[in-house]
Amino acid sequence: MEGTIDGFRYGAVTPVAACVMACLGGALGLRCIVRSLINADSWKPGWLALGATSIGCGIWTMHFIAMIGFQVEETRIRYDAVLTVLSLVVAILVVGIGVFLVGYRGAGAGSLPLAGAVTGLGVAAMHYLGMAAMRLNADVGYDGFTVVLSLLIAVAAATAALWAAVSVRGFRMSLGASLVMGVAVSGMHYTAMAAVDIHLHDSAAGPWSGDSPTSLLLPMLLGPVVFLLLAGVVVMSDPLLVLGNGEGNRPAGQTAEEPAPPDRDDNSGARKAHY
Repeated sequence: MEGTIDGFRYGAVTPVAACVMACLGGALGLRCIVRSLINADSWKPGWLALGATSIGCGIWTMHFIAMIGFQVEETRIRYDAVLTVLSLVVAILVVGIGVFLVGYRGAGAGSLPLAGAVTGLGVAAMHYLGMAAMRLNADVGYDGFTVVLSLLIAVAAATAALWAAVSVRGFRMSLGASLVMGVAVSGMHYTAMAAVDIHLHDSAAGPWSGDSPTSLLLPMLLGPVVFLLLAGVVVMSDPLLVLGNGEGNRPAGQTAEEPAPPDRDDNSGARKAHY
């Protein structure tokens, strides 16, 4: 027997909140990556790690906030705590691989596709691992074509985000890139959810009991959300990121390690004499 799926139990509240968290994590992550690139004196591993953790937490919180709005009318849903935490670890680690690849090797033809593929497939792995954490009186199946489509969206979104992290400089441009990233990741989530089929178990097995999904998800969401808020404080307290110093005023092709060209001081008349 097919289960009746409702992915929007609370209307637009959960998808909007989920997208906001994905955008927030993306914005913080991209700014941290930019910070590691525009100043040679910065501690690059620390900023890249903070960026990867921010993006990973944003994606993870997006997924489980969206899952709060997911229900099957015929059975209750609960979640396995170990797999739920493991999905967060996977999200951070795979995003970290992509972030460190482009952070140290740039967005060249060799590194960017590899970093995007690893990160995108890792994001998808986080999603399906989170789905595997569901416990309900039913079997969960997937439509193969829609699953492949969700994987392609995840890889494309990850590749675009990593390219933007090392190529986009201005503060407003970074915000725009994070918005695109958040919408794309949310789109990947709901595309993957469209692939879900629920096959209910025999009702003779007895009623399925379980805690409400929010009884586990809300406390677990608190930690990553607090982390994102603290990461936001760190980013917003850095004047180099807030004011964009070293970004917008740098001539094209000049890196953070290159000194600015000196003022001309010769006999060609470049400087006017003071009388």
